[in-house]
Amino acid sequence: MNISVCVDHACGGDSPDDDSFRRWVSAALEACQQGGHVDLKVVDADEIQYLNKTYRGKDATTNVLSFPSELPPGIDSDLLGDLALCTPIIEREAAEQHKVLMHHWAHLTIHGTLHLIGFDHIEDTEAEIMESLEADILARLSIPNPYVDYTEECSPS
Repeated sequence: MNISVCVDHACGGDSPDDDSFRRWVSAALEACQQGGHVDLKVVDADEIQYLNKTYRGKDATTNVLSFPSELPPGIDSDLLGDLALCTPIIEREAAEQHKVLMHHWAHLTIHGTLHLIGFDHIEDTEAEIMESLEADILARLSIPNPYVDYTEECSPS
């Protein structure tokens, strides 16, 4: 199973290194016995809002957007799609939710990767499946379940 990740750090902030992103994407794909290529871009609030408005019709910021590959039939490619992760939103959420910043980055990277391979959380049953899978993948990485309240201190910024 071949897994590759290309990371573009388009904005500053305390974003993880490329190896961390590769480890988290790989953990999600391996858990689903899936290979492929993911392009990941770390963006600022203006860019995520533009992407959200342009492609989802929502004029608001968000933490992560997933753009699954929609290649025409007959195109041989291992591209699963693109992820956009927003540094200031992720930093703010981690602080507000009292989560370790790198744990929150890991969770949202895994969450976005699962969207690329078809998981969703629109229906309650879908959400339960996806959240359980995310928690299992994170546990393998020694990261607490993000859907359960815990009192870990935030990492210093």
